[in-house]
Amino acid sequence: MTIQQLHSWDLQPSEAVALQSQLREKVILQPLPAHLNLVAGADISFNKFSDVIYAGIVVLQLPELEVVATSGVVTTTKFPYVPGLLSFRESPALLEAWETLTVRPNVLMLDGQGIAHPRRIGIASHIGLWLDLPTIGCAKSLLVGKYEEPLPEAGNWTPLIHKGDTIGAALRTKHRVNPVYVSPGHLADLPGSIDLMLRCCKDYAAKATSKYRIPEPTRLAHLFVNALRRGEEWMPPKK
Repeated sequence: MTIQQLHSWDLQPSEAVALQSQLREKVILQPLPAHLNLVAGADISFNKFSDVIYAGIVVLQLPELEVVATSGVVTTTKFPYVPGLLSFRESPALLEAWETLTVRPNVLMLDGQGIAHPRRIGIASHIGLWLDLPTIGCAKSLLVGKYEEPLPEAGNWTPLIHKGDTIGAALRTKHRVNPVYVSPGHLADLPGSIDLMLRCCKDYAAKATSKYRIPEPTRLAHLFVNALRRGEEWMPPKK
């Protein structure tokens, strides 16, 4: 599938920071489309001390959360690890995986940040601009901001605040388990992002106790890229 060529990836870290300040002005926050039937998760995997990157995208059908397409690539990254510049290290590989995807999802969920970023443009926002697609960040750890602990039951959330701005939410997806950190990336808003996250937690959507903290799109993408890194064939879990 096609992508928009917004800029070169051959940048120094200082140039990447300057580019983020320009790109953040292009990020649009708006309600997600009313009818979503395909949601994708994206993730990457590395071997320690290696520049080889394993990138993958898994597309799921809503509301069943059944896998309908996958795409994976093995490539190398040229950008160093710099906090706050994750997208410059990982995005080229994910965009390469996107180009070989056979099904276009309505929304893409990434294991990382959207606007919950010091310069308000994490990897979910950055890739959303390249793809002109609704994107959401769902991170396992906090990058910036503060929040009050949400109530212990799944489905509760509290706003994530940074410098007076609401940049995301700490969302409890499983009873009495640490929250995930949800933030809109591009062409999405916070209420819609939270709602979709909960719809993508299979057991929560079925009003049962959730088995997993991580929503299915990024959880399955994580399993997919790890299998790719190990050179194993990956089979979607049976329903």
